[in-house]
Amino acid sequence: MSTIAQKRGFASTVWDYLTTVDHKKIAILYLIAGGIFFLMGGVEAMLIRAQLAVPNNDFVSAGLFNELLTMHGTTMIFLAAMPLLLAFMNAIMPLQIGARDVAFPFVNALGFWLFFFGGLFLNLSWFLGGAPDAGWTSYASLSLASEGHGIDFYALGLQISGFGTLMGGINFLVTIINMRAPGMTYMRMPLFTWTTFVASALILFAFPPLTASIFMLTFDRMFGANFFNVAAGGNTIIWEHFFWIFGHPEVYILILPAFGIFSEIFSTFSRKRLFGYSSMVFATVLIGFLGFMVWAHHMFTVGLGPVANAIFAVATMAIAVPTGIKIFNWLLTIWGGSIKFTVPMLYAVSFIPSFVAGGVTGVMQAVAPADYQYHDSYFIVAHFHYVIVGGVVLALLAGTHFYWPKMFGTMLSEKIGKFTFVFFFIGFHLTFFVQHFLGLMGMPRRVWTFLPGQGLDTGNLVSSIGAALMAVGVISLLINVVITSVKNERVGNDPWEDGRTLEWAIPSPAPFYNFKQLPLVRGLDAYWLEKMEGKTTLTPAEPIGDIHMPNSSFVPFVISLGLFIAAFGAMYHVDDKAWALPVLIGGLVITFGAMIYRSLKDDHGFHIHKEELMEENDDKGVKA
Repeated sequence: MSTIAQKRGFASTVWDYLTTVDHKKIAILYLIAGGIFFLMGGVEAMLIRAQLAVPNNDFVSAGLFNELLTMHGTTMIFLAAMPLLLAFMNAIMPLQIGARDVAFPFVNALGFWLFFFGGLFLNLSWFLGGAPDAGWTSYASLSLASEGHGIDFYALGLQISGFGTLMGGINFLVTIINMRAPGMTYMRMPLFTWTTFVASALILFAFPPLTASIFMLTFDRMFGANFFNVAAGGNTIIWEHFFWIFGHPEVYILILPAFGIFSEIFSTFSRKRLFGYSSMVFATVLIGFLGFMVWAHHMFTVGLGPVANAIFAVATMAIAVPTGIKIFNWLLTIWGGSIKFTVPMLYAVSFIPSFVAGGVTGVMQAVAPADYQYHDSYFIVAHFHYVIVGGVVLALLAGTHFYWPKMFGTMLSEKIGKFTFVFFFIGFHLTFFVQHFLGLMGMPRRVWTFLPGQGLDTGNLVSSIGAALMAVGVISLLINVVITSVKNERVGNDPWEDGRTLEWAIPSPAPFYNFKQLPLVRGLDAYWLEKMEGKTTLTPAEPIGDIHMPNSSFVPFVISLGLFIAAFGAMYHVDDKAWALPVLIGGLVITFGAMIYRSLKDDHGFHIHKEELMEENDDKGVKA
């Protein structure tokens, strides 16, 4: 099968990816699309830092600065960090639980294409009259006053993209609950699977409030609904509640899978079981639960009153406890281990102090009276980036190096990887450490420029130089990817030699059916247990038999394309454009037509017959 795939031309490969429902190929699509959006967000960040490198700069205009600021935050959170994590969830989680696929392969593909078209729609705003300019949180008082269609691109793009993410979360939940291999009890699941599970539950509960609030914002802007218009009896603070009831769990939707990636890396390269596994699981669930209890700490200065502020301050301090448990467990995993400092391990070790710094400043902000001082200053920018870059982005870089061989069958260069690490890590701390002090010295965030003679010049220049170093690191990673792809040196199933979980027991990249026979899981770190008994393969839980697989489908692409087209009609209908209503109706016809086609078509998938699998076994025997 794989030899056929390698001989195919470019057009048929593109068609294969447009129609695929294989979770491993969808993971690659998420990785590519998320990577492109990450680079776009990075360019926006570089332009922001170029503008703020010196006082009284006019490198970009104030209006463009607001657009860059908004699009940087929105792109990095919704279109880069989340999809890149979804790439690893798709690629690794089904393999870790011994499943042949996710529960709903078709829905998995639909989730990706909705995310992709939503992100594309949002970024087309740059070319069609201006990007959104009310900040990534898009507070209603600012977004209702925003002229042009920027905010409409934001609302409709995130709505389409959000549906895709919600589908992904539900799919992962069902997969983990229903499709674990025999013997894979909940308390034998790897930590990355656990964090995927809890993050998916958070997606299920956090995205509906965002969806509801964006609907209201859309109706306010397009039809004068006045949900948030204070002059007409609306309430602008309600947007903040809706947004942060989504927004704070969103931080944990991002950081929990990052914790999972680091847990796998610490355990693998310390050649030890993860210390305190059950307490790590409990801490993960507790973080997920408490993540919904703290949203109003973003609103201490709104005037909710001392009782509300006190309750949310205590809850915010409480959430630091399970995170602290995790930090100590990671340290105790390394303690006494036989450590290998590979590139993923370098990221993992450097993550601990970086993330702790972000956590400590978070606890500082949990003190409501002190937050009045920190609020809307660069101190908040520093805290947020220490958590997101020092936690999530370091995990994405670590995970890229760690799981690259499992996804593509080749190893990224360790030498170039170390170069990437040094530049990115130094650049990150140079950029954001100094921003704590800029904030305490009174520099407000979201400002386009600043005056000389206020003591802010040096700090801003250092911050901008740090951003340039991070950019050098990211460019070196891209060079690494290109060199690795050109060399195309194939690796075996366990290239790090210390793989502990099921995914390292099957070939790299995994065959499209994942497991020829479902494995029998006999304990935590199932593959490590087999290795300890001198086996190189997993104990099967079943004899070789026919495997049922789903057919590829072009329908998810068409459904998503229809919504993408309809969004333009909805947006320009307000301007009384003659073509807007036909475009809106046409887009919806495409979407609903594709849905009806999907409902009526009898698609039973196909079977890989036992004989083919046996032949494959014989071929391998001959090669050996």
